[in-house]
Amino acid sequence: MHRHIPFSSHRQYRFYRGPLATCVANGIQAVNFLGDRFLRKYRSSAGIDELYRHAIDSAFSPEESFLVTGAPHASAYYPRDFAWFYPDVLDPETIMDSEDAVRRVRLLEKSVRLMLEAVRANVVTTTIVPAGSDRYIGVNYFSLPSDTLLGILAGLEQIMRADQRPSSFLAVAQGAYAGRLLLAEYRKDLEKAIFQLAGSLQPFDDNGLTALLCDVTAPRSAATDTRAERRRFVTNACVYATFVRGIRLGVIDQIELEGLLGRTLSQYKKQLLGLFGKHGYIRHSLDSSSEPGASSVALDFVNVHQGFWDLIEVSERALFAATTDLILGEPRFRIPDTSHFLVSTDNPQNKMIHKIAAPAYQGRSCWPTFNVEFADRMLEYDEFSGTDKYRSCARDILRDIRRATETHGGYQELLSERGLKYRTWAYQGAVAHSWFPRFLTVWSRAFGTPLLTGN
Repeated sequence: MHRHIPFSSHRQYRFYRGPLATCVANGIQAVNFLGDRFLRKYRSSAGIDELYRHAIDSAFSPEESFLVTGAPHASAYYPRDFAWFYPDVLDPETIMDSEDAVRRVRLLEKSVRLMLEAVRANVVTTTIVPAGSDRYIGVNYFSLPSDTLLGILAGLEQIMRADQRPSSFLAVAQGAYAGRLLLAEYRKDLEKAIFQLAGSLQPFDDNGLTALLCDVTAPRSAATDTRAERRRFVTNACVYATFVRGIRLGVIDQIELEGLLGRTLSQYKKQLLGLFGKHGYIRHSLDSSSEPGASSVALDFVNVHQGFWDLIEVSERALFAATTDLILGEPRFRIPDTSHFLVSTDNPQNKMIHKIAAPAYQGRSCWPTFNVEFADRMLEYDEFSGTDKYRSCARDILRDIRRATETHGGYQELLSERGLKYRTWAYQGAVAHSWFPRFLTVWSRAFGTPLLTGN
């Protein structure tokens, strides 16, 4: 029997910003992170089917009010994650049964509505921290965001277009209807926020190579938010991807955007690639003192699902392949004897809090989810180039993530450079329950069969 999904009713959300609100948010987060550090109970190793069932029961629990990663991040909401870490929550192949479908649609719709309410309140921040009943604090960790609007658009697009993939779950089609209602209701708020982002870009000149950047004078936050460099590829790729999604959803008009940018969208992207790819590969940051070659590359160059890269284009494939080959050919990028790739060969320029608490958090550590996107872009490269250049490597990456998931008792946020759970005196990585479905989707693409025996 099919169940009807009641769409979220309008609630009176209250959003707060400012120095006092930030202090309160910092206190809430500190208590949560330290509490998780000392009170977490570990789950023992298990088979992949059992771990996945546990993950979705936790991630999409009826008690949840918002889609979150998992402890210790579960006390706050990160809009960027909808683009980076869970773009396949409604992939029918990852849904276990009709009850699972109902819970996913309900939670995704509630999550997207809350983020859109924040945009309406002009709270476009990296993080939203709950502070009581329907009260939320918008705070930026650790600088202004480059990918928050991208995440919101990705979440909205996922629910709107959920019915475009064959599915036997009625809840998915109902969710798509709810998504279209959300777009109609909040289109003007999103349009305003995207044009504000476009208006904040500044010209940058590097010996005659020019481009509009979001972080000319100060760092901007992305999924690798603890890296303190300016003029980063990933932050600016996220801005471009935001414009593309906004146009695709009909939120903004391309001609109006191009008038504001002073160039066509294709010229804007071409200039970004020319600037960051002037050496024939994608350099992570123009603010970095890293030596040329692999030391100047970071794994987050793969960007997000349906984001920056268009591997139909021969020139983009060449840049992608050159950057990928640098990573594959550099032993310092790997956990020894595995296909786990670190974020970078060296730890990045960090703010003081990260140097003290978690220096390798987004440097010499392995994020399985970035590796999943790396594998997915490799598969895209092979598809559009008509070759099998990277398929075996992509499969090796996915096999090693499966092995780590089973060994450590859950889908890890990150691993240390020795392949263990990442832990410091102050921090230990989350078991990222809500990121698990994306892994299943890419596994199916790589191997042509579902990962789970029950699917």
